[in-house]
Formats: sequence, structure tokens, C-alpha cells
Amino acid sequence: ICPGCKEPYKATDLDEKAVDDGRPLPLPSNIGMSKMERRLSLMKSTKSVLMRSQTGDFDHNRWLFETKGTYGYGNAIWPKDGGIGNEQNDGGGEPTELLNKPWRPLTRKLKIPAAIISPYRLLIFVRMVILGLFLAWRITNPNNDARWLWFMSIVCEIWFAFSWLLDQLPKLNPVNRATDLNVLKEKFETPSPNNPTGKSDLPGVDIFVSTADPEKEPPLVTANTILSILAADYPVEKLSCYVSDDGGALLTFEAMAEASSFANLWVPFCRKHDVEPRNPESYFNLKRDPFKNKVRPDFVKDRRRVKREYDEFKVRINGLPDSIRRRSDAYNAREEIKAMKLQRENGNGSDEPLESLKISKATWMADGTHWPGTWMLPAPEHSKGDHAGIIQVMLKPPSDEPLHGTSVETNPTDLTEVDIRLPMLVYVSREKRPGYDHNKKAGAMNALVRASAIMSNGPFILNLDCDHYIYNSQAIREGMCFMMDRGGDRICYVQFPQRFEGIDPSDRYANHNTVFFDVNMRALDGLQGPVYVGTGCLFRRIAIYGFDPPRSKEYHHSCCSCCFARRKKSATVTSAAEENRSLRMGDSDDEQMNLSLFPRKFGNSTFLVDSIPVTEFQGRPLADHPAVKNGRPPGALTIPRELLDASTVAEAISVISCWYEDKTEWGSRVGWIYGSVTEDVVTGYRMHNRGWRSIYCVTKRDAFRGTAPINLTDRLHQVLRWATGSVEIFFSRNNALLASPKMKFLQRIAYLNVGIYPFTSLFLIVYCFLPALSLFSGQFIVQTLNVTFLVYLLAITLTLCMLAVLEIKWSGVTLEEWWRNEQFWLIGGTSAHLAAVLQGLLKVIAGIEISFTLTSKSAGDDADDEFADLYIIKWTSLMIPPITIMMTNLIAIAVGVSRTIYSTIPQWSRLLGGVFFSFWVLVHLYPFAKGLMGRRGRTPTIVFVWSGLIAITISLLWVAIDPPSGSTQIGGSFQFF
Repeated sequence: ICPGCKEPYKATDLDEKAVDDGRPLPLPSNIGMSKMERRLSLMKSTKSVLMRSQTGDFDHNRWLFETKGTYGYGNAIWPKDGGIGNEQNDGGGEPTELLNKPWRPLTRKLKIPAAIISPYRLLIFVRMVILGLFLAWRITNPNNDARWLWFMSIVCEIWFAFSWLLDQLPKLNPVNRATDLNVLKEKFETPSPNNPTGKSDLPGVDIFVSTADPEKEPPLVTANTILSILAADYPVEKLSCYVSDDGGALLTFEAMAEASSFANLWVPFCRKHDVEPRNPESYFNLKRDPFKNKVRPDFVKDRRRVKREYDEFKVRINGLPDSIRRRSDAYNAREEIKAMKLQRENGNGSDEPLESLKISKATWMADGTHWPGTWMLPAPEHSKGDHAGIIQVMLKPPSDEPLHGTSVETNPTDLTEVDIRLPMLVYVSREKRPGYDHNKKAGAMNALVRASAIMSNGPFILNLDCDHYIYNSQAIREGMCFMMDRGGDRICYVQFPQRFEGIDPSDRYANHNTVFFDVNMRALDGLQGPVYVGTGCLFRRIAIYGFDPPRSKEYHHSCCSCCFARRKKSATVTSAAEENRSLRMGDSDDEQMNLSLFPRKFGNSTFLVDSIPVTEFQGRPLADHPAVKNGRPPGALTIPRELLDASTVAEAISVISCWYEDKTEWGSRVGWIYGSVTEDVVTGYRMHNRGWRSIYCVTKRDAFRGTAPINLTDRLHQVLRWATGSVEIFFSRNNALLASPKMKFLQRIAYLNVGIYPFTSLFLIVYCFLPALSLFSGQFIVQTLNVTFLVYLLAITLTLCMLAVLEIKWSGVTLEEWWRNEQFWLIGGTSAHLAAVLQGLLKVIAGIEISFTLTSKSAGDDADDEFADLYIIKWTSLMIPPITIMMTNLIAIAVGVSRTIYSTIPQWSRLLGGVFFSFWVLVHLYPFAKGLMGRRGRTPTIVFVWSGLIAITISLLWVAIDPPSGSTQIGGSFQFF
């Protein structure tokens, strides 16, 4: 009798399959099957162990049912020490050695100390109460002498309080996490009864690198990113790298070919000497001692050789543009000569003048054929928006067994103990034709998803920008700890923080963005997970396909596992789709993973459709303990990977065609989501909206590093793009107000803040002018500067400072980083955010599409100063509002001081109030003003002309409307919430 439901146990009939040494044997019927079907049949043969541990159909007499000190499996209870009722394994339930094995988690959650988090939460509540009381007092005590000033200020203050609340509420539950790589190695790469050889049982990972313009994204930067990926510390046969060249440039193609050649030397060197980082440019430019902790006597010789080869590699990369041009000119000249000879032959020697020949100036490859992508001189079917699809396997899939190098007798570097295999490297440029919307980066990512599903089908996808390289060679393993841990099958992605190099020491424009990455993202990790920020993210492929997480309809309060098992359907499992009953498609839990519906969702590629159940199975955690749900048996992923053939590559070419997505759900419910310039945020939102959760992985050593624009204009345009995407999200169906019940409340608040924050600029602009208007008019936002107002102002300021100190304590950011973030919040809010709101409204109301240019990843031209870009002045209209605010406040201070000095009864205390708050605005805009000065104080005249005219016009207009009187009070106020 079941102790939970008091009913007799139900005997189940499980279909046993033969298993030899814990490794699945091919089914006899797999002859003549397709590659995907054959691989699927191998996995189905492991159903015996899988079904026993995952369906709940097991021998209940073997388990103790307790209420304390236990792990929960549904509501079946498993002893912590792995003990069982009977010591002998009678063939039913889990193997004895599995059950006796204590559970060792791959990750652990580190709570913030209560001494920090408890006061932090209390302060948030206290400040909410103070803000509420202050706003109530302000509303009930208007300034009758200047109601217009009072009304503007109170409206702004109410919005600031609301905006602060949206930003602060999701920070109530910040968490830190840690991983255990030793446990990962023990579980997946250590010999065991199910894996006697100790071959890696880790799932495959496909890494996507996106680039679009070799002029703004130098090929050398992309090549270094590729080299860091190829040298990553992950099983070689499980790793594949795909480079998306959305510009279809031959320069990028040949740079990747050079990188794949240099990788034969660089990757073995990294493995032999365990060097970090594995980006050659960063490694050879390290400021620290490169010989620290190196004990091998041949390290110096090997490093010297690799450094020399890398210098030659850089010269070859830098010389590629000129080499391609000269080669193309030579081939084009030859073609012109051939055409002229042919024309003469056709003219039969007549003396009539020959017509001028019109021959396209083609771009030629090294093998003497036309480049099928974009030509240097665009021509029909060879331009950025009109070219064929290209797939080139630069490095073929590696062999399944390690391959060691040669000795020093035949090779200058001794590689006898080093695995010299390289991961698969594939160049991809999707087809583009006029008349199709190619959806920028999101479309390129979806093309890579489809191509990689056919060529390697890794159940996990890591996407990186071309300038973000792997700084920690074990970063992929750290992310895999979360995916393979208990409950990891419900994680859609693991987001890593973005860290940057090449930022000026003072971080003038808050390029490191540490407050966002170390405060906001850690806080979201305590809810449903961090937002997706576009790079440095490890995805579960099945989540990208638009599936709901497993067990989305599970009854969490069933009395025991047999009751839970009775609620499941009992049917013969004939495919991996039916095997995973909890995996569902779309927003409806009633829509199961039905293969017959896949063509209209994913397109008509049978290869792609067949790969979906396979990738779902391979992405499951290891079922090495009964507490793991929806797992796979140990040793299931030690099967050798299928080799590529012509038909596979041809199918991959077909799925990157521009017409493939027609009448499918790619971009709407499947893959990266279209319709926004911030497709990353929308894609992550859709996953959270289906019930998935995400994880924030902060490693001790930075996982990835990249570059960020340190030039003021480039930084403002970057912020403009982000803010415009947020406005688009607010006015779309992806607004968090329309989120499903599967999204947690505070997670919904966080996404709502993502869509609303640019609108704060409308109120911030007004509020930045209020101190100047107070000084010009002689009025004040309150009737008098009484004690009540000053006490409220002091309390609001003190609680803000105390919250900042506590955030610094639990997040690890510095006070300078926090202050830089506050400064740039005002700079961006008065410039880029305002423009984003206007552009977003134009798109919604008038249908005007928004286009942006790529952020340049190239360094400045000054070789002697790595921060030369910081001092370059590039005029943009985004500079007008903050310059106007600065000049207006400066003029207002001058007017207020002169009026007070020459008044009959000077009111110095009121003047100091107005000057203080105007000064507060100017202090926040100081980095902006410093950026306008350039290196030597040279600023374009147009900057001062425009801002001066606007500031003077506003000042004269105000004096004309409301002339000052000698008895008028001078005052001002400025508060930040």
C-alpha cells in the first residue's frame, strides 16, 4: 500500500532493451535509416535505465518515505546518504551502486549575508514610506505663488519615485553562485561502469561568432576570438565553431582561413603549457610576467617560436586587403584581355571600331574563381544585400580519439603528450536577395541555428560577438555545471557578465557598466534569472526552438511519486518525442511535441526536424541519482559523431537561403525574435514568458572579455540603440504588462522597467531646467524653505546613500563605479534616451523604420596612445540637450548672483539653494563637458553656436515673459530620487 495515497501499487510493464557495459547498442533495425534516425535509435536503446529513474515507475518497496532530512523527488523522498531498503539489486529500480552514491551538486547558491541583505531590504521599505509621505506632503502643500513651477516639479517627482520603485523592487533577493568543476569532471569524464574508458560524456556545444563589416570589425579581432574558441578547455569532438559573416566579405573568409592555419600551432601550445588567456593578442600583451608558474624547460623556446609565428600571422592578416585587391585586378585584367581577343575574333578582322567592353570588376578567390559573396565593387548578385549563401568547413570534424603530435625530432615543438586535434570551424554567410527582410543580427543567428543543427546539432549554443573572446578557457565548463545540475533541464540560458578591455582608467562614460552587471543582474538571478544581453550567453537549443520547459504542468503537491506517475499517460514509447512527455511546444501546455506539426514551425527540412528530438535528449542532465528528473543515462553521449558528407552540407546551404523562413515561425516564436533593434532582450523575455529560468554565472576569472566604445559620440549612439529597442518593446506585444502567468511578478517588474526607463528622460530634461527656472523667476517649487521640506529632503538623500553603500557591499562594485554610473545616467537620460523616445514614437505613429550603424571595434589611429579615441570629437545632435542644460544653468547662476548682489536686501541663503542644485546638475554633466574639450580643449565651433543660441533664446524669452522684480525671492531646488 502506498503510504501517501493508501492505494495498492500499480505494476508497470517496461520495455527492456539490451545494454552492454552500460553503453547502448544499435538497434538491428537501424540499417537503411537516415543519420538522424540512426543516432536517435542508439539513444532509444538506453530507455531501460532512463525510464526507471524518470517515469516514477519503480519498486516502491525499496524506498524509505520520510519527512525530514531528505531530498524530494516529486513527493517521493530519497535518503540523503543514498541508502536503500534492500542491499541487493534484484533487477528492479535503480542499480545499487547508483543509489548508494550520495548526491554531489555541480553548483551551489551563496546567499548574501543577512547582516547586509536584511538592512538593505529594510531600507528599501523605509525609503518607499518616506517617498510616499513626501509626495503626499508636496501634493497637499502647493506653491500658490508659482503653481506652474510646483506642478512641473511634482509631476517629475512622482515619476522619479515610480521609476525608482521599478528599478529597486527586483533587487530584493540578490544571490551569488559557485560551480564545482571537479564534480563535473568526476561525473562526465571519469571511468565508470557505464563509461569504462572514461570518454567525455559532456554534451556538444556550438559556438556562434557574428560579424558583419570587416571595416568596423577588423578581421584580426575576429580571428583572435576564433583562436580563443578553438583553444577552449572542452572536449574537442564536442565543440564546433560557426562564424557568421553577414557582409559576405572575402576579407573575412580569408582571415578565417589564416586563423585556422595558425590554430595548428597556437592551440597545441596553449594545451601543452596551459596558458591563459588563449587569445594570442591579449596573451602576448600581458603586463604581468608570462613565465610565472611555468616549469617546463621548453616553454621559453616554444613561446618565442609562437610569438614569431603570430607576428607573421598579423602581418598576413593586415596585408589581406591589398593582396585581394591586387589579385582581383590581375584576374580582371586577364579577363578583359580575353574578352578583347574574343571580340576581335568575332569581328573577322574588319577595320570597324570595336565597342567598349563592359566587364564587371569581380573579386577573385585564391583558387582563381569568382567570390560568390560581396565584391569590393558591388555588382548584381554580389553586393551586401544580394549574394549567394556560402558555407565552408575550414576545419573538419575531429576524430573521436585523441591524436598526439610528433616529437622534437620532426617538429620544432615537442607535442608527443599533446592532443593536436582542433574543433570543427565553419564559415557561414547566409543568402541575401532584394525584396527580403533579412532581420539583421537576429536573422543571421537564426540561420546559424539551422545550419548548425544539421552539421553538428550541439544541444547547447554559446553566442559571442566578434570582439568578445574567451578569457577563461574553462568558461564553457562553468556554464555546463548549471545546465547539467539537478533541475538544469529547466534552464534556458546561462548569461555571463560582460567585461571589457581598452577602457580608460577613469572610465569616463561608465563603459564597464558594472552597476548593471554586478548589481541588477545578480539581483535578477534571485528571481527568474537575468536578461539576455546579446553576447556571452550559453543557450539550451531546445529553448531557442520555442519549447516550454519540462514539467510545465507537473503537480507539485502530489502525495507521492506513484500518485504522480499515475497522472501521467501510459503509452508505448516509439520516439524520443513521446519519450519526453513533459516537453511541449508554444504557449499552450496542451500542445505536445508533435513531429507532424514541425514543418510549418521550423520549415521543410527533414534533417532539421529529425535533429530536434536528438538535441532534446542530449541536453538532459545525467541521471546518476534518483533526484534528477528528465535525465539521460550515463554514457549515452560517448557515441562517435557522424562525419560530414556532401548531402549534409547541401542541406545546410538550403536552410540558410533567404526564402526558407517564409510561412514558418522563425523570428516570431522560434529562434531569435524579430521586430526590435534589441532582439536579445526580446528573445530572453519570450523564454522567461514560457516559464524557463536563466542563470547568472560570475566566474572568479572573467569568462569573456571584449571591447567597448570609449568615444563620447560612439557611446551615445550605443546607448541610443539600446534605449530605442526598449521603447519598441514597450509599444509591442512584448510589453511585460502582457506577460503570461508563468513569469514571476518581480521578473515582470524588471522587464517592465526595461521598456519604461527611456521615458524618464522626458521628466529628467524638465527637472534639470528647474533650478535655472527658479533662479530666473525668483520663485521656488515650495512656498517656503521650511523644516518639513528640508527634513524630507535629508531623509531621501540619506536613504539613497545608505542603499548605495549596501549595494556596494553585496555586489563588490566600487564607489567610483557607482558614481560614474549616476553621472552617465543623467548624461544618457538628457541625450540618447530622449532621442530614443522620439524615434520610437515616430516608428509607432508614422511607421518610420529605425536603422543603426555598427559600433566600431577598431582602435584609434594613434599608436602611441591606446585611449586616443577618448579625445576625438565627433559632432552629433545628441549633444545639443545636455549642452543647453549646462549653459542655461551657468547663465542662471550668473543672473542669480548678480541679482542678489545688487538687490536692496540680499537673500544669500536662497541664492545658495538655487546655486547648489544647479551645481548638482553640472557635476553630473562634468564627464560630458570634459569629453567636449577633447585632448587639447579643441571643440567644434558648431557645438557652442547651437547650444549658446538655444540657451540665450530661452533666457531672453523667459525675461520677456516674466520680468524680474527687486522684491522677488531667489531660490531653487533639485532633488534626485
